[in-house]
Amino acid sequence: MGMREAGRGVRVSLQVVGWFNLVSALAGMIGLSFAGGMGIPLEWIEGSVFDSYFWPGIILGVVVGGTQALALVAQYRRFALAWGLHAAAGLVMMTWIFVEIAIMLVWSPLHGIYFVTGLVQTTLAVLALGAWPVPFFGRRPR
Repeated sequence: MGMREAGRGVRVSLQVVGWFNLVSALAGMIGLSFAGGMGIPLEWIEGSVFDSYFWPGIILGVVVGGTQALALVAQYRRFALAWGLHAAAGLVMMTWIFVEIAIMLVWSPLHGIYFVTGLVQTTLAVLALGAWPVPFFGRRPR
C-alpha cells in the first residue's frame, strides 16, 4: 500500500504515537543524561557496562528517538518507506524496553506503557503496509 492508500485513521494514529515516542525519548535523554538520572538509583545499573545514566540517556535519545524522527520525517514527506520505518521504530522501542528491564531487573508501569506504544506503532505500520489479511480469518483457496 502506498502512502495515500493507508486510511486516514492509521496515518494520524502513526503520527500521534510517533510524536509521543519521540518526545518521550528526548525527554528521557535530557532527564537521564543532563538532569541527574531523574532520581533513578544507580544500583539499578550495577553490574552493567554503565556507571551512570549519561550514556543510556544518549542511546535513548539518539537510537530510540532517532528512529521515531526518521519515521515521522518519512511520513510527512510521503516517502514510500515511511511505514517500514514506523514498524522499525516500534520494534526499536520494544527492544529498548526489553534491554532496559534485562539490565535493571526492575519493572515500572512506564515499561508497560512504552512497550505498548511500540507494539501499537508496529501494528499500525503493518496495517499501513497492507500486510494484514482482509478478512482476518478468511481462508485461502486450495
